[in-house]
Amino acid sequence: MPDNRIKSHPILIDETTASIPFYWNEQLFHAKPNEMISSALMAQGVTVFRHHVKDKSPQGIFCANGQCSQCMVIANGLPVKACMTAVTPDMKIVPADGLPVLPQSNPAFTPSKFQRTVEIEVLIIGAGPAGLSAAVQLGNAGANVLLIDDKNQPGGKLVLQTHRFFGSKQAVFAGTRGIDIAKKLADQVKNISNFEIWINSTAIGVFEDKTVDVYRDQKEVVHVKPEILLIATGARERSLAFPGNTLPGVYGAGAFQTLVNRDLVKPCQNLFIIGGGNVGLIAGYHAIQAGIHVAGLVEAAPYCGGYKVHKDKLARSGVPIYTSHTVLEARGSEKVEQVVIAKVDEKFQPIPGTEQVYDCDTLLIAVGLEPVDEFYSAAKEVGMQVYAAGDAKEIAEASAAIFSGKIVGSEIAKVLGKDVPEIPAIWKETEEILKSRPGKLYEEYYPEKQEGVFPVFHCLQEIPCNPCANVCPKDLIFIDEADIRHLPHFDLERIDECIACGRCVATCPGLAISLVDFRNREGSALVSLPVEQDNPNIEVGKPIQATDIEGRILDEFTIDKIKSVAGLKDGTRLISFEAPVELAKRISGFRIIEPSQAQAFEGEPLKPEDIDDQSYVCRCERITAGEIRRLIKAGVRDINQIKAVTYASMGACGGKTCLNLIRRMFAAEGIPLAEVTDPPVRPAFVEVPVKDFVEMDFKEGGQNAA
Repeated sequence: MPDNRIKSHPILIDETTASIPFYWNEQLFHAKPNEMISSALMAQGVTVFRHHVKDKSPQGIFCANGQCSQCMVIANGLPVKACMTAVTPDMKIVPADGLPVLPQSNPAFTPSKFQRTVEIEVLIIGAGPAGLSAAVQLGNAGANVLLIDDKNQPGGKLVLQTHRFFGSKQAVFAGTRGIDIAKKLADQVKNISNFEIWINSTAIGVFEDKTVDVYRDQKEVVHVKPEILLIATGARERSLAFPGNTLPGVYGAGAFQTLVNRDLVKPCQNLFIIGGGNVGLIAGYHAIQAGIHVAGLVEAAPYCGGYKVHKDKLARSGVPIYTSHTVLEARGSEKVEQVVIAKVDEKFQPIPGTEQVYDCDTLLIAVGLEPVDEFYSAAKEVGMQVYAAGDAKEIAEASAAIFSGKIVGSEIAKVLGKDVPEIPAIWKETEEILKSRPGKLYEEYYPEKQEGVFPVFHCLQEIPCNPCANVCPKDLIFIDEADIRHLPHFDLERIDECIACGRCVATCPGLAISLVDFRNREGSALVSLPVEQDNPNIEVGKPIQATDIEGRILDEFTIDKIKSVAGLKDGTRLISFEAPVELAKRISGFRIIEPSQAQAFEGEPLKPEDIDDQSYVCRCERITAGEIRRLIKAGVRDINQIKAVTYASMGACGGKTCLNLIRRMFAAEGIPLAEVTDPPVRPAFVEVPVKDFVEMDFKEGGQNAA
């Protein structure tokens, strides 16, 4: 039986053993306590969870966030989302194949007890960075706060992030790993007396009586009636349509990070990434940390839209990055086996004859995010006093979401009449800086000095970040305090004060600082670099291929030493080796990934219209782009009509994946979205068993059956 659990990780430690017995197709497996079904199955090599009733196509995990229903299984006789349902002892799980069989009898029932109602000053939906930060402000101001989240722990996407965060050290814990920021924020609300948090609790609808129904612990539905509602539900990932896009092994980035960083499951051996924004770039680095080979990354734009230091981490490691390229097709029968990519022209159309084929067993889709804002829209529609924070308001980095929640929490406290000070103008200025896009890109440059010891900065792009300036014990590194997007610089006039502690090297979120030591050497320097991988090839005495900022190999050297940095015990170490003076300052990383070789494309090139027509837009109902495009060309401008004809968006996910794709298809046909009628979004926003809305007495033949 395969064992896909991650045994060694440079950052994460999990000593929990898989001790909960359960059965998959009558085969005995074991899960960790509180582990989701999907992770437990993936850990033991199961990638196909069911076959679609319409065409028998294999279905596996896709979002791992409860947004789709591709991972549905039958657990103890009930259909459940495998990614949102924890394994229980002796649970019997089978694929959700075929249509469900209805019971032979249909007993009458009468409700014996309706939902209870909870009244509260502020209800916050979403315990991610924005929700937690807002809860801190409101709780400390004396407001009565209820915070709910559908996961089994607070923190949102922070609990999936093993990298250090950018931003301001003083304002949003910059230089700290996301997993640790989640703990810090959760700890801040623990001691607030007028605060309550419900985990494993999903908001399922907003109603005209200005209540929100919450499905709590998969047991009961509770009416919550708040004075003010705060939506901090974050974002959901956009999907992408291409042939083979529903094969097991095609994941969203969040699903990949959930498996790897939350559950320490290694879902693949050979990953290919689609999308060069921060999400895709960061997920690629997380894969390398987990010992997964990254075959390559494609980005349709001429440049990666994420931070350059994130891109550089992959390039320095040896990951090939193909800008102005797109994915044409995922190949495989029961799972992904290959990906076909091609260059695109200035209109983002594939260029025939440029196709390349790569072997891989997983495609990671990271093509952008969209706000989870249906709760906000519904609350506005019924006249509730509602606010939004974080990605539910505007897509930005998690550091910006923390500050967004802080500001909105203070605004709500004011509205409630709490005795809180006016929001300082600097807060708004800081928020704008934190959510700003990458700025000016500078040419590569290095200090001329070849004496003493000093850090070399390989970050050349203006982004909000200042940990290096805060961590230097001698205050030798400076960043403009008024605007932390400016590049750092080292005071070379005080070079003799540098103690070569390496704290700046280890703390940099972009791993974009090296330390060069020219002391007591002739013709060479000792170069120190950060390392966050558990790799058997990274050992003292072994060779290492040093790379420049773009990933070009400069030369091969021998590792002299590997050490931890005093005062830092969260996984980053320094490796050191001697290099010639003329190369020392240019070295910014080392190769750890052996680049994959592209294979020649065989067969007739796919035409753009063929690619689209064979792509699935609606995963639940297996509706292709070709079916929908024909209706658009026929004059349909109302998505409700598309639903009526094709059933698109009527599946278990409720349109969370396909509606955005359908809107983009209208835009691609030159139709303004102002002319397109969206379908209404009605409760329940997620699936809830009818039995859990009320407690019921079942009766058959005049006798109570319960």
